Amino acid sequence: MLKSFAGALLIALVAGANMVGAAGYPERPITVVVAFAAGGATDISTRIVGKYVSVPLGQQIIVDNRGGGGGMIAASAVMRAKPDGYTLLSSSSIFVVAPSLYKNPSYDPFKDFLPVVEFGASPNVMVVHPQGGINSLAELIAAAKANPNLISYGSPGLGTTPQLAAEVLKLRTKTNMVHIAYTGGAPAVQAVLSKQIQMMSASLSSVMPQIAGGLLKPIVQTGKERWPDLPNTPTMAEAGIPDAVSDTFQALFAPAGTPPEVISKLAKETIAVLGQKDARDALWNAGLKVTAGGPDALRARVAQEVPMWRDIIEKAGIKAE
Repeated sequence: MLKSFAGALLIALVAGANMVGAAGYPERPITVVVAFAAGGATDISTRIVGKYVSVPLGQQIIVDNRGGGGGMIAASAVMRAKPDGYTLLSSSSIFVVAPSLYKNPSYDPFKDFLPVVEFGASPNVMVVHPQGGINSLAELIAAAKANPNLISYGSPGLGTTPQLAAEVLKLRTKTNMVHIAYTGGAPAVQAVLSKQIQMMSASLSSVMPQIAGGLLKPIVQTGKERWPDLPNTPTMAEAGIPDAVSDTFQALFAPAGTPPEVISKLAKETIAVLGQKDARDALWNAGLKVTAGGPDALRARVAQEVPMWRDIIEKAGIKAE
């Protein structure tokens, strides 16, 4: 009985300590580990949100870019971190794709992480160099059919939704293009700007500045409807490619075991910030439509998309070591 009482007392004391810690959260800067290199869609959205949410939280948001490994490097680092709300993961849809892509994934999206908030989502877009010799999706498909294995495209990384969008295009049109995976959107952008690759498949938010500046030309996008700022860029359906709708979300996750009070505070303050016009405009100008989904909405999205992308990966025959 004494042992049982001591055990119960210890549990109560630990729970009480966690409650006190959560009540004063945050008491120091928060590190957000980004799953891609600097300059890409996930990095851009994280820095925008971090700038605004640091004000109500009263602490600095430190961005730590750890690209590569299909998001596994960043996810693994956060999964092993102390679940106290001071180390978080900012990831794109790669979070729900990678576990089905790798033979031995380093994390379970349901068991190892808690959903915090979805910032927003944007369609994937295929862009080319304005003077690269390809000016439309039809020309890209024709070039790929005429020169199998000679047309290459880049993506922010293996298993990212931009890569999968391009693989769906290949499946629907029975064409072949060589995929080159980069550690993030920014390196892939540089590759298409320097004409090292013929096309890049990207989240719109990672290439919107280059499109606006005339450095890159969009030839098709994967949304259900035309994007207001790209009125002349057709959707996949309008371009004659059926069942090819997809988007890339940007979201925040915490290690499993993070106190619910911390999750609640992070979600509440972030959603409030995403409701501010300045923050929404900044994200929209970066090519991201704000969704501001809380923990429950993000959890539902993860549950829906893990099996969805697994099916596409299997049909496309995409594999990673």
